[in-house]
Amino acid sequence: MTWAEDVIWWHVYPLGFGGAPIRESPTPGHRLRRLLGWLDDAVDLGCTGLLLGPVFAAETHGYDSIDQFRIDPRLGADGDFDDLVTACRERGLRIVLDGVFSHVGRGHPLVEQALREGPDSDAARSLDIDWGHPDGPRPRVFEGHDSLVRLDHAADAAADYVVDVMTTWLQRGIDGWRLDAAYSVPTDFWARVLPRVRGNHPQAWILGEVLHGDYAAIAAASGLDSVTQYELWKAIWSSIKDRNFFELDWSLQRHNDFLQHVRPNTFVGNHDVSRIASEVGPELVPIAVVILLTVGGIPSIYYGDERGFTGVKEHRFGGDDAVRPAYPDSPADLPRTDIWQVHADLIHLRRAHPWLGAATTRPLELTNTTYVYRATHGERHLDVELDLDAGRAVIRGADGGVLWRYR
Repeated sequence: MTWAEDVIWWHVYPLGFGGAPIRESPTPGHRLRRLLGWLDDAVDLGCTGLLLGPVFAAETHGYDSIDQFRIDPRLGADGDFDDLVTACRERGLRIVLDGVFSHVGRGHPLVEQALREGPDSDAARSLDIDWGHPDGPRPRVFEGHDSLVRLDHAADAAADYVVDVMTTWLQRGIDGWRLDAAYSVPTDFWARVLPRVRGNHPQAWILGEVLHGDYAAIAAASGLDSVTQYELWKAIWSSIKDRNFFELDWSLQRHNDFLQHVRPNTFVGNHDVSRIASEVGPELVPIAVVILLTVGGIPSIYYGDERGFTGVKEHRFGGDDAVRPAYPDSPADLPRTDIWQVHADLIHLRRAHPWLGAATTRPLELTNTTYVYRATHGERHLDVELDLDAGRAVIRGADGGVLWRYR
C-alpha cells in the first residue's frame, strides 16, 4: 500500500485558476501565488493533496511545453513554486505535478532548431523527436495537433529526458506525477523510465492518464501506480442524466475487477470535461458526489465543482475555457455554498472510513431511477441509497443507522 491510496486530491488547472492569458500575449506574473490563499480552504474541504495541471513554460494552454525545467513565467518563478511546496508541507498536503511527456510544443527551442537543420541534427537527436510522419520527413504530431510534436519513445534520449525532468522536480519537493496522455505512449517506455525515477525516489506516486481499455493490464505493463478511471466517470454522469442506473451498475462491476489489481483515480470532473453540474443539473450533483466518495479508488475534486460551477467543454478552438476558470484572490470572495458543504461532509465521511478506498460494491436494489448498493471491504460495509425521482441520497452504516442524508 502506498501513501497515495488514502489521499483525496484537490485538482487545479493553474493557468486558468490564476487568470493567466492562454492565447493572448503571455504577460508574466506571479499567479501561482494565488493558490497560497486557497490551501486552507482545500484543507477545510477535507482534501489532503494538491493535484496540479501544467506549471512549466509553455506556448498557450500548458500542454505545449517549451521548457519543463522552468516555471511558466505567466505563473511566476522558482521562488513562487518553492513557497507553494512549503505551504503544502505545512498543511500536510501532498503535491503532484502534470508531466507532458508524449509531446512538446512546436516552439520548443530544440524542435525549432531541428526543423531548421533536419532529422539528423544534434538538436533532433538530443530531444529525440519522432520524424515518422506518414506524409513525409517531418515530425509526427499528437492527435492531429500541428503545434504538438511527438517524442520518439523508442529512443534512449527521450527516456533520459523524461527521467531528468521527473527527478528534478521530485528533488524540488513534489510527491509524484500525473502523466498526461500516458495512453498514447508505449507501455514499455514507462517500464524503462519509472524504475530509474523510483531508484532515487521510491515513494513517488505515478498516475497515468488512461481513457479506456484494460486499466489493470496497462498499469502492470507500464509500472504505473494508478490510472484515471474514465469509464466510471462517464457512467456516473450519464446514468444520472439518462436516468439509467443499470449503466452505473455495469461500470461498478468492471470497477470491482480493476480494484483487485490497481486503485484508480476516480473523479466526476477535470480540466478536460464538462462540469458535473452542467451534465446532471445542480440539484443532482450531490448524488454524483455520493457515488464518487463511497466507491473504491483515489478520488479527486476538480476546483469549482465543490462550489457548483457550471461549464461545458466544446470541441473547438478555446473550447476548454469554460471549464478552466479563474478563481478570486481569496476564499472570502467566493463564499461557501450548500454544495461546498455536501462535498465537505462526504469527504470527511470518506476519511472517517478509509477502507472505502479499497471497497467493492454489489447491488441490493436496482431500477432505472433507484439504486441501492453495498460498499464492502473485509468485514466492514455501508449501504448507499440513491433515488433520482426524489433527488435523494442516504448513506447507512452497518447497523442501519443514517450516516448522511441528502433530502
